[in-house]
Amino acid sequence: MSPHRPRLLAPIHRVAGLDYDVLDELLGYSLRRAQVAMFLAFRSAARGTELTPPRFTALVIIGANPGLSQSVLGQVLGIARSGAMLMTDFLEARGWVGRRRRPGDARAWGLYLTRRGQQFVERLKARVLDYDYRVAGKITLKERKELLRLLEKLAR
Repeated sequence: MSPHRPRLLAPIHRVAGLDYDVLDELLGYSLRRAQVAMFLAFRSAARGTELTPPRFTALVIIGANPGLSQSVLGQVLGIARSGAMLMTDFLEARGWVGRRRRPGDARAWGLYLTRRGQQFVERLKARVLDYDYRVAGKITLKERKELLRLLEKLAR
């Protein structure tokens, strides 16, 4: 394998007959297995695009919060302001996002989805949701809501 080529992500299956010892008690291990499964679903939904989960998150957040600053986008993504600027440059270069002066502050710029970006993100949101629900179809809607609530509690 080339040192410059990233390793392909694969599901983390449980192997019958193996003793998983303390791993069966670790939330992190179970969360990682679930995260990989959900990431693979996202990758299938976004196939044919240049989107990664952070890029998708950025588009959704900008679309839901027109005029958002790059600083706040960085906070949402958990990246430095310089990283948010690179993300914005990437999205802007593809015609999905534009920068406009923020009302009331001539020095600040706000981020907005372009018409092309709005159409793109709406189509993709539907696909991502569809794949997400299909992979998580092993749990009920009530369990899904409870899992989301508990994960949010852990993330705080």
